[in-house]
Amino acid sequence: MPLALEVNDLLKIYSSGQKALKGISLNIEEGDFFALLGPNGAGKSTFIGIVASLVNKTAGSVQVFGHSLDTDLIAAKRLIGLVPQEFNFNIFTQVIDVLTTQAGYYGVPYREAKERAEHYLQQLGLFEKRKTVVRFLSGGMKRRLMIARALVHQPKLLILDEPTAGVDIELRRLLWTYLEKINEEGLTILLTTHYLEEVEILCKRVAIIDEGKLLLQKTVHDLLADFNTETFMLDLETSLLEVPVLPGFVPRLLGPNSLEVPLQQEQTVNDLFQALEGLGIKVKSLRSKFNRLEELFIGLTGHKPETVEN
Repeated sequence: MPLALEVNDLLKIYSSGQKALKGISLNIEEGDFFALLGPNGAGKSTFIGIVASLVNKTAGSVQVFGHSLDTDLIAAKRLIGLVPQEFNFNIFTQVIDVLTTQAGYYGVPYREAKERAEHYLQQLGLFEKRKTVVRFLSGGMKRRLMIARALVHQPKLLILDEPTAGVDIELRRLLWTYLEKINEEGLTILLTTHYLEEVEILCKRVAIIDEGKLLLQKTVHDLLADFNTETFMLDLETSLLEVPVLPGFVPRLLGPNSLEVPLQQEQTVNDLFQALEGLGIKVKSLRSKFNRLEELFIGLTGHKPETVEN
Protein backbone atom coordinates (compact mmCIF):
# COMPACT_ATOMS: atom_id res chain seq x y z
CA MET A 1 0.00 0.00 0.00
CA PRO A 2 1.53 3.37 -1.00
CA LEU A 3 2.07 6.10 1.57
CA ALA A 4 -0.46 8.93 1.61
CA LEU A 5 2.42 11.39 1.28
CA GLU A 6 6.07 10.62 0.59
CA VAL A 7 8.48 13.56 0.50
CA ASN A 8 12.20 13.13 -0.16
CA ASP A 9 14.95 15.77 -0.01
CA LEU A 10 12.57 18.65 -0.65
CA LEU A 11 14.44 21.87 -1.43
CA LYS A 12 13.04 25.31 -2.15
CA ILE A 13 15.19 28.32 -2.98
CA TYR A 14 13.34 31.51 -3.93
CA SER A 15 14.66 33.91 -6.57
CA SER A 16 15.84 36.20 -3.75
CA GLY A 17 18.22 33.44 -2.67
CA GLN A 18 16.23 32.56 0.45
CA LYS A 19 16.31 28.84 1.27
CA ALA A 20 12.80 28.13 2.55
CA LEU A 21 13.20 24.34 2.65
CA LYS A 22 16.54 22.60 3.10
CA GLY A 23 16.18 18.98 2.11
CA ILE A 24 13.10 17.89 4.08
CA SER A 25 12.08 14.23 3.97
CA LEU A 26 9.00 12.84 5.71
CA ASN A 27 6.32 10.19 5.22
CA ILE A 28 2.63 10.23 6.15
CA GLU A 29 0.82 6.90 6.26
CA GLU A 30 -2.69 6.43 4.91
CA GLY A 31 -5.29 7.16 7.59
CA ASP A 32 -2.90 9.20 9.72
CA PHE A 33 -3.79 12.50 11.40
CA PHE A 34 -0.42 14.23 11.05
CA ALA A 35 0.65 17.57 12.52
CA LEU A 36 3.31 19.81 10.99
CA LEU A 37 4.56 22.30 13.57
CA GLY A 38 7.04 25.13 13.53
CA PRO A 39 7.38 28.84 14.35
CA ASN A 40 6.25 31.41 11.81
CA GLY A 41 8.72 31.49 8.92
CA ALA A 42 9.81 27.89 9.52
CA GLY A 43 8.75 26.77 6.02
CA LYS A 44 5.35 25.20 6.76
CA SER A 45 3.42 27.23 4.18
CA THR A 46 6.07 26.63 1.54
CA PHE A 47 5.93 22.90 2.24
CA ILE A 48 2.14 22.86 1.92
CA GLY A 49 2.28 25.02 -1.20
CA ILE A 50 4.61 22.55 -2.90
CA VAL A 51 2.55 19.49 -1.92
CA ALA A 52 -0.61 21.22 -3.21
CA SER A 53 1.28 22.19 -6.42
CA LEU A 54 0.84 25.91 -5.76
CA VAL A 55 4.58 26.48 -5.34
CA ASN A 56 7.31 25.08 -7.58
CA LYS A 57 9.98 23.11 -5.76
CA THR A 58 13.67 23.55 -6.51
CA ALA A 59 14.59 19.90 -6.00
CA GLY A 60 13.40 16.72 -4.37
CA SER A 61 10.35 14.53 -4.92
CA VAL A 62 6.73 14.43 -3.71
CA GLN A 63 4.34 11.52 -4.16
CA VAL A 64 0.67 11.50 -3.16
CA PHE A 65 -0.62 7.94 -2.80
CA GLY A 66 2.09 6.83 -5.22
CA HIS A 67 1.43 9.57 -7.80
CA SER A 68 4.44 11.81 -8.45
CA LEU A 69 3.94 15.55 -8.77
CA ASP A 70 6.56 15.46 -11.53
CA THR A 71 5.06 12.75 -13.74
CA ASP A 72 1.43 12.35 -12.64
CA LEU A 73 0.39 15.79 -11.42
CA ILE A 74 -3.31 15.66 -12.34
CA ALA A 75 -3.87 12.34 -10.55
CA ALA A 76 -2.03 13.62 -7.49
CA LYS A 77 -4.03 16.86 -7.37
CA ARG A 78 -7.33 14.98 -7.53
CA LEU A 79 -6.41 13.25 -4.27
CA ILE A 80 -5.76 16.47 -2.32
CA GLY A 81 -8.19 18.82 -0.60
CA LEU A 82 -6.66 22.08 0.69
CA VAL A 83 -7.98 24.47 3.35
CA PRO A 84 -5.67 27.54 3.30
CA GLN A 85 -5.36 30.07 6.11
CA GLU A 86 -7.09 32.88 4.22
CA PHE A 87 -10.63 32.90 2.80
CA ASN A 88 -10.29 32.77 -0.98
CA PHE A 89 -13.74 32.22 -2.43
CA ASN A 90 -16.07 34.61 -4.28
CA ILE A 91 -17.96 36.41 -1.51
CA PHE A 92 -20.77 37.38 -3.91
CA THR A 93 -21.66 33.74 -4.66
CA GLN A 94 -24.28 31.63 -2.90
CA VAL A 95 -22.88 29.08 -0.48
CA ILE A 96 -24.02 26.02 -2.41
CA ASP A 97 -22.60 27.41 -5.65
CA VAL A 98 -19.16 27.65 -4.07
CA LEU A 99 -19.24 23.89 -3.57
CA THR A 100 -20.87 22.83 -6.85
CA THR A 101 -18.43 25.00 -8.81
CA GLN A 102 -15.48 23.46 -6.96
CA ALA A 103 -16.77 19.95 -7.68
CA GLY A 104 -17.17 20.91 -11.34
CA TYR A 105 -13.45 21.68 -11.55
CA TYR A 106 -12.87 17.99 -10.79
CA GLY A 107 -15.34 16.75 -13.39
CA VAL A 108 -18.19 15.92 -11.00
CA PRO A 109 -21.58 16.14 -12.80
CA TYR A 110 -23.83 18.89 -11.49
CA ARG A 111 -26.51 16.65 -10.01
CA GLU A 112 -23.93 14.64 -8.07
CA ALA A 113 -22.08 17.83 -7.12
CA LYS A 114 -25.26 19.28 -5.64
CA GLU A 115 -25.91 16.11 -3.64
CA ARG A 116 -22.37 16.16 -2.29
CA ALA A 117 -22.60 19.88 -1.51
CA GLU A 118 -25.80 19.43 0.47
CA HIS A 119 -24.26 16.49 2.33
CA TYR A 120 -21.21 18.44 3.48
CA LEU A 121 -23.26 21.52 4.32
CA GLN A 122 -25.43 19.36 6.55
CA GLN A 123 -22.37 17.76 8.13
CA LEU A 124 -20.88 21.16 8.94
CA GLY A 125 -24.08 22.86 10.08
CA LEU A 126 -24.45 25.12 7.05
CA PHE A 127 -27.40 23.56 5.22
CA GLU A 128 -29.82 26.33 6.25
CA LYS A 129 -27.36 28.85 4.77
CA ARG A 130 -26.99 27.08 1.40
CA LYS A 131 -28.69 29.90 -0.56
CA THR A 132 -27.06 32.71 1.43
CA VAL A 133 -24.52 34.92 -0.30
CA VAL A 134 -21.09 34.19 1.19
CA ARG A 135 -20.36 37.77 2.27
CA PHE A 136 -23.22 37.57 4.77
CA LEU A 137 -21.71 34.58 6.60
CA SER A 138 -19.92 34.95 9.91
CA GLY A 139 -16.20 34.22 10.09
CA GLY A 140 -16.86 30.83 11.67
CA MET A 141 -19.31 29.89 8.93
CA LYS A 142 -16.80 30.87 6.27
CA ARG A 143 -14.22 28.67 7.97
CA ARG A 144 -16.60 25.71 7.82
CA LEU A 145 -17.41 26.49 4.19
CA MET A 146 -13.69 26.32 3.39
CA ILE A 147 -13.57 22.80 4.81
CA ALA A 148 -16.70 21.74 2.89
CA ARG A 149 -15.20 23.08 -0.34
CA ALA A 150 -12.00 21.11 0.22
CA LEU A 151 -14.01 17.91 0.73
CA VAL A 152 -16.61 18.18 -2.03
CA HIS A 153 -14.49 16.36 -4.64
CA GLN A 154 -13.85 13.64 -2.02
CA PRO A 155 -10.04 13.72 -1.73
CA LYS A 156 -7.99 11.11 0.11
CA LEU A 157 -5.62 13.65 1.70
CA LEU A 158 -6.98 16.76 3.43
CA ILE A 159 -4.49 19.56 4.17
CA LEU A 160 -5.52 22.06 6.84
CA ASP A 161 -3.37 25.18 7.27
CA GLU A 162 -4.26 26.57 10.73
CA PRO A 163 -8.01 25.89 10.34
CA THR A 164 -8.99 27.11 13.83
CA ALA A 165 -6.86 30.26 14.07
CA GLY A 166 -8.96 33.07 15.49
CA VAL A 167 -12.15 31.05 16.03
CA ASP A 168 -13.98 30.80 19.36
CA ILE A 169 -13.74 27.71 21.54
CA GLU A 170 -17.23 26.42 20.68
CA LEU A 171 -16.52 26.38 16.95
CA ARG A 172 -13.05 24.99 17.53
CA ARG A 173 -14.50 22.03 19.40
CA LEU A 174 -17.16 21.51 16.70
CA LEU A 175 -14.42 21.37 14.07
CA TRP A 176 -12.33 19.02 16.23
CA THR A 177 -15.25 16.61 16.48
CA TYR A 178 -15.89 16.67 12.74
CA LEU A 179 -12.23 16.23 11.82
CA GLU A 180 -11.92 13.29 14.21
CA LYS A 181 -14.98 11.73 12.55
CA ILE A 182 -13.76 11.98 8.96
CA ASN A 183 -10.30 10.77 9.98
CA GLU A 184 -11.85 7.72 11.65
CA GLU A 185 -13.70 7.09 8.37
CA GLY A 186 -10.33 6.80 6.62
CA LEU A 187 -9.42 10.29 5.41
CA THR A 188 -5.74 11.16 5.86
CA ILE A 189 -5.25 14.63 7.36
CA LEU A 190 -2.22 16.93 7.46
CA LEU A 191 -2.63 19.80 9.92
CA THR A 192 -0.57 22.88 10.70
CA THR A 193 -1.42 24.73 13.91
CA HIS A 194 0.01 26.93 16.66
CA TYR A 195 -2.14 25.20 19.30
CA LEU A 196 -0.38 22.29 20.96
CA GLU A 197 -3.63 21.21 22.66
CA GLU A 198 -5.11 20.80 19.17
CA VAL A 199 -2.30 18.42 18.25
CA GLU A 200 -2.77 16.59 21.54
CA ILE A 201 -6.48 15.99 20.92
CA LEU A 202 -6.47 15.24 17.19
CA CYS A 203 -3.15 13.97 15.92
CA LYS A 204 -1.30 10.67 15.93
CA ARG A 205 2.11 11.74 14.63
CA VAL A 206 3.94 15.04 14.38
CA ALA A 207 6.88 16.62 12.61
CA ILE A 208 8.56 19.87 13.64
CA ILE A 209 10.46 22.10 11.23
CA ASP A 210 12.46 25.26 11.80
CA GLU A 211 14.40 27.41 9.34
CA GLY A 212 13.51 24.97 6.57
CA LYS A 213 14.94 21.92 8.35
CA LEU A 214 13.18 18.89 9.83
CA LEU A 215 13.98 18.79 13.56
CA LEU A 216 12.03 15.72 14.60
CA GLN A 217 9.30 13.30 13.57
CA LYS A 218 7.61 11.13 16.21
CA THR A 219 4.28 10.11 17.70
CA VAL A 220 2.31 12.74 19.60
CA HIS A 221 2.39 10.47 22.65
CA ASP A 222 6.19 10.52 22.66
CA LEU A 223 6.28 14.27 22.05
CA LEU A 224 3.96 15.05 24.96
CA ALA A 225 5.93 12.76 27.27
CA ASP A 226 8.40 15.67 27.51
CA PHE A 227 5.79 17.65 29.47
CA ASN A 228 4.60 16.70 32.96
CA THR A 229 1.88 19.32 33.43
CA GLU A 230 0.12 22.04 31.49
CA THR A 231 -1.92 24.82 33.11
CA PHE A 232 -4.91 26.37 31.33
CA MET A 233 -6.75 29.59 32.02
CA LEU A 234 -10.48 29.29 31.28
CA ASP A 235 -12.94 32.14 30.74
CA LEU A 236 -16.44 30.92 31.60
CA GLU A 237 -19.93 31.82 30.46
CA THR A 238 -21.16 30.37 33.76
CA SER A 239 -20.61 32.45 36.92
CA LEU A 240 -19.24 30.53 39.91
CA LEU A 241 -19.41 31.36 43.60
CA GLU A 242 -17.02 28.62 44.72
CA VAL A 243 -14.42 26.27 43.30
CA PRO A 244 -16.16 23.46 41.38
CA VAL A 245 -15.46 19.86 42.33
CA LEU A 246 -13.87 18.26 39.26
CA PRO A 247 -12.77 14.66 39.92
CA GLY A 248 -9.12 14.24 38.95
CA PHE A 249 -8.48 17.99 38.63
CA VAL A 250 -7.40 20.68 41.08
CA PRO A 251 -8.95 23.92 39.78
CA ARG A 252 -8.39 27.36 41.28
CA LEU A 253 -11.06 30.05 41.10
CA LEU A 254 -9.57 33.35 39.90
CA GLY A 255 -12.90 35.17 39.71
CA PRO A 256 -16.59 34.37 39.15
CA ASN A 257 -15.94 33.69 35.47
CA SER A 258 -12.33 32.53 35.48
CA LEU A 259 -10.66 29.23 36.38
CA GLU A 260 -7.07 28.05 36.41
CA VAL A 261 -6.73 24.28 35.93
CA PRO A 262 -3.47 22.28 35.71
CA LEU A 263 -3.56 19.12 33.58
CA GLN A 264 -1.36 16.16 34.39
CA GLN A 265 0.51 14.32 31.65
CA GLU A 266 -2.19 11.66 31.21
CA GLN A 267 -5.05 14.20 31.08
CA THR A 268 -6.38 15.97 27.99
CA VAL A 269 -8.33 19.14 27.35
CA ASN A 270 -11.28 16.98 26.32
CA ASP A 271 -11.21 15.30 29.74
CA LEU A 272 -11.44 18.74 31.33
CA PHE A 273 -14.30 19.85 29.07
CA GLN A 274 -16.27 16.70 29.86
CA ALA A 275 -15.82 17.25 33.60
CA LEU A 276 -17.00 20.86 33.30
CA GLU A 277 -19.96 19.94 31.10
CA GLY A 278 -20.99 17.36 33.68
CA LEU A 279 -21.50 20.26 36.10
CA GLY A 280 -23.23 22.45 33.51
CA ILE A 281 -20.27 24.84 33.31
CA LYS A 282 -19.84 26.42 29.87
CA VAL A 283 -16.41 27.54 28.64
CA LYS A 284 -16.14 30.73 26.58
CA SER A 285 -12.42 30.48 25.80
CA LEU A 286 -9.21 28.93 27.06
CA ARG A 287 -5.53 29.67 26.80
CA SER A 288 -2.33 28.08 27.98
CA LYS A 289 -0.77 29.77 31.00
CA PHE A 290 2.64 28.78 29.70
CA ASN A 291 3.39 28.36 26.01
CA ARG A 292 4.40 24.70 25.75
CA LEU A 293 4.95 25.01 22.02
CA GLU A 294 7.38 27.86 22.55
CA GLU A 295 9.19 25.86 25.26
CA LEU A 296 9.46 22.94 22.85
CA PHE A 297 10.89 25.11 20.07
CA ILE A 298 13.42 26.64 22.45
CA GLY A 299 14.53 23.17 23.52
CA LEU A 300 14.95 22.03 19.92
CA THR A 301 16.43 25.14 18.35
CA GLY A 302 18.23 26.79 21.26
CA HIS A 303 16.58 30.15 20.62
CA LYS A 304 13.24 31.76 21.29
CA PRO A 305 11.08 32.15 18.16
CA GLU A 306 9.85 35.72 18.30
CA THR A 307 6.68 35.10 16.30
CA VAL A 308 5.31 31.92 17.90
CA GLU A 309 1.67 32.26 18.87
CA ASN A 310 -0.59 30.19 21.13
